[in-house]
Amino acid sequence: MKYIKGIFAVVAIVILSAFTTLNSGYKIGDVATDFKLENIDGTMVSLSDYKDAKGFIVIFTANTCPYAVAYEDRIVALDKKYASQGFPVIAIMPNNTDIQPRDNMEAMQHRAQQKGFTFPYLIDKNQDVFPKFGATKTPHVYILQKTTKGNEVKYIGAIDDNYQDAKAVKTKYVENAVDALLSGQSVKETETRAIGCSIKI
Repeated sequence: MKYIKGIFAVVAIVILSAFTTLNSGYKIGDVATDFKLENIDGTMVSLSDYKDAKGFIVIFTANTCPYAVAYEDRIVALDKKYASQGFPVIAIMPNNTDIQPRDNMEAMQHRAQQKGFTFPYLIDKNQDVFPKFGATKTPHVYILQKTTKGNEVKYIGAIDDNYQDAKAVKTKYVENAVDALLSGQSVKETETRAIGCSIKI
């Protein structure tokens, strides 16, 4: 009986550890650590490069995920609307390209040109940035605001409430959050459930 109880205890610890790992990452109010990732133009990009930015719309996305593809035009629109106001989009491709070769750098370059991306499209080649954020899906959004503490996480989740049809969107989570920050107000809805493809590791 003691042996069986011991087995259950070990299993419980393993399960709890697994969930802790899955749920690890930044929470609202945390300060995001800067990173340096390769852009599609071959340059290395960091948040610190954006001296005049008020914050960032960091979006983990990919070429091959149908959810991410459905949001591409809306991501471009977000950058066009908010980059000039101090909140540029920073897109990061987090997938393991050995598992998903259609997300490699060459494919990213082609997709960015095809869709007219106006923002950096970075590759998390060593897959060490997305775990720090706690991203699990593509797309998965993190809105950061520059504060005296650093780049503080103000929103985590989805872009809006309808990935299938941009015209049917009722709540624009990211726009609402950035608009609030630009007007000096608190973000009302700080977390939503990201819907998309699982990140390939």
